[in-house]
Amino acid sequence: MVRAQVMAWMLDLDGVVWRGDQAIDGAAAAIGALRARDERVVFLTNNSSPTLAEYTEKLSRLGIDVTEDDVLTSSQAAATLVDAGERALVCAGPGVDEALVARGAVTVREGAADAVVVGWHRDFDFGRLTAAFTAVMGGARLIGTNDDATYPTPEGLVPGGGAILAAVATATGVTPTIAGKPYEPMASLVVARLGGAMEDSLLVGDRPSTDGLMAKRLGVRFALVLSGVTVSGDLPVAPAPDMVAPDLATLVDHQSPSR
Repeated sequence: MVRAQVMAWMLDLDGVVWRGDQAIDGAAAAIGALRARDERVVFLTNNSSPTLAEYTEKLSRLGIDVTEDDVLTSSQAAATLVDAGERALVCAGPGVDEALVARGAVTVREGAADAVVVGWHRDFDFGRLTAAFTAVMGGARLIGTNDDATYPTPEGLVPGGGAILAAVATATGVTPTIAGKPYEPMASLVVARLGGAMEDSLLVGDRPSTDGLMAKRLGVRFALVLSGVTVSGDLPVAPAPDMVAPDLATLVDHQSPSR
């Protein structure tokens, strides 16, 4: 039986295409195969730290040519929650600063602000925590790019952006608005980018609590790959995926129109 063509493949990056700086075996070839079938591929990531240029350059190094329009990040989703002209304190990486500037916001690292945007960054310390705390206690809105507790690397899991956000939220006692997968700001960004056409689309990810719930919010199928955070010993998971595969290459092969 010939499978109906998938309208769009929405791929997570960390744990699906790469782990840290290492490509996951077969991912680049699988994406090439999808494009050879004229199927659209976009990338959805909760890692807000890199800039769009850094994402496209990294994908290119791995043999995956993309434009910046092919990459949707939680930093872009977070920026939609800040109005042009507002002052935003960045407790995050350069990707957040880039997205906020593109939005027309004024970005600062300390002092009073209309909003504090928290995301994953390596230089988070007591000073950054204090700057975010002070701005929020002064009335700034607290926005998190995502609430992922961990982040997959070739050496294993490390603390994610959600761990940093939790520190700010705990200190201030303020419940943050979260922008990335699986929340509404990211869903709205995806719909706007894809033109609202979701039928027969497939979201591929390694984390049911973000990717699976994001697929459910968008009304698309969810394919769980076991090359990142979730491993076979974690099954069954909720929400239940529509399909499970060891990695993206196996998934794409099994979804071939000839099968």
